Amino acid sequence: MFNSLECRQTVDSSAAGNSAAWCRRSGPRGPMIDMVTGVGCGKGAKEMIKVLVAEDMHIVRGALVALLQLEHDIEVVAECSTGDEILAKAREFRPDIALIDIDLPGKDGLTAAAELHGQLPGVRTLILTSLGRPGTLRRALASKVSGFLSKDAPSEKLAGAVREVAAGRRVLDGDLALAAWDSEDCPLTDREVEILRLASIGTEPGEIAEQLFLSTGTIRNALTTIVAKLSARNRLDAIRIAREAGWL
Repeated sequence: MFNSLECRQTVDSSAAGNSAAWCRRSGPRGPMIDMVTGVGCGKGAKEMIKVLVAEDMHIVRGALVALLQLEHDIEVVAECSTGDEILAKAREFRPDIALIDIDLPGKDGLTAAAELHGQLPGVRTLILTSLGRPGTLRRALASKVSGFLSKDAPSEKLAGAVREVAAGRRVLDGDLALAAWDSEDCPLTDREVEILRLASIGTEPGEIAEQLFLSTGTIRNALTTIVAKLSARNRLDAIRIAREAGWL
């Protein structure tokens, strides 16, 4: 049984009055169905690209879903508004592609993408970002994402990027890739980045120590080292520098 049907009447312009009705299923595995013959039709009849959309801004998420649902071979099977929901939704709906905004509440998009890669490697990730920073692209590549697309890109590129990623190819913003090639490496270790990221969301040193199974003294020493490495005035300045460079 169909979950929902989107039906419309189309008129064959080559033969006046000759009309054909078709419906497209909008459920989890929705091929296009010819309502006259009862069989699949078009490329979408073979296999739909199933997409999960993760975006916290409701209007933006709605626009993304609407754009993708216009495509004959792409179907949005799940939506979420926080990074914490992504893994559970992906396990439930088994999308081919997770389209993830980089700046999500809870787990950020790249952290969620890395988690997906580790636990559901069959789900490819396409990151959307409004932050055109070389360091952000480097983080994306380190998180094993399959695609990295600017929100400033023309809307017609979105479906193309989804298809490219679904086919196993990597999609990268060209200008950002060139900038990343010449950009300065992050001077912080992976652990220092993790500590600074937790500090940037207001986590206290004692709480960071508990989460990372380290002593509070070790965390305080690490924060002091981070400030020195970034030539920052204090912890808040270190967070600002790291964010602007795209390292967080």
